[in-house]
Amino acid sequence: MSLDFTAYALSEEHEALRESVRRLADDKIAPHAARVDELSEFPQEAHDALVKADLHAVHIPEDYGGAGADALATAIVIEEVARACASSSLIPAVNKLGTVPLLLAGSPELKERYLPPVARGEAMFSCALSEPEAGSDAAAIRTRAVRDGNTFVLNGTKRWITNAGVSRYYTVIAVTDPRAGPGGISAFVVEKDDPGFSFGALEHKLGIKGSPTRELYFDNCVIPAARPHQVHDRRPGARHRPGSARLCRRLCAGTQAVRQGDRRVPGRPVHAGRHGDEA
Repeated sequence: MSLDFTAYALSEEHEALRESVRRLADDKIAPHAARVDELSEFPQEAHDALVKADLHAVHIPEDYGGAGADALATAIVIEEVARACASSSLIPAVNKLGTVPLLLAGSPELKERYLPPVARGEAMFSCALSEPEAGSDAAAIRTRAVRDGNTFVLNGTKRWITNAGVSRYYTVIAVTDPRAGPGGISAFVVEKDDPGFSFGALEHKLGIKGSPTRELYFDNCVIPAARPHQVHDRRPGARHRPGSARLCRRLCAGTQAVRQGDRRVPGRPVHAGRHGDEA
């Protein structure tokens, strides 16, 4: 970087991290990149290398067994892995996407159950927001979570979910109170083996084929009451806690702003607007 812009220069620690990740990516990830893309095969070699180097989820705080890396360090890891293999970069990227709602709005019990396995490389996390008719217009989601005693029962479909089927845990955005509009949306952690939870076929994509993209199906999926599951408690007395659905929408906004010509933003198809219409 030019000395004229030292304010934007990386610290020595960040530069060292970049060099370290680049060496690992060139040695352990790049040799497999063409194959995983050609065969639409999950990059297991990359995953194993990242876990061994503790680079698969560097953002997890030290309190939960992670490296406690800052946002810039996390971005450097993702960038350098993507330089070698875009599919592999979605391992650290989506681990962060799925766990940030927990970090920002989860209870201590929820964090203690789900963050350490991710930090140890034993599990991956995905975020499930988009639906066939919602994504850009996140408030239009239809997946429902209905309280049944001390449990919640989920019904609905999620679409275009990254690393679906490989991740063990899923932050699922669902409607708990349809009358409340966006304020009636909550987030739940669903585990891969929960009854009533299943996956659709792999999507056929033009690129980044090594990262599986699938639909998620919830058919009377019961989240057991014996474990922590709701990221944002909407019961009276808990309204001061951050809205995890809002946080997740912001995280997803960049990648889900435009999907197809027939997708909608509030009130109209995505393609209907012209430059300046939003002013």
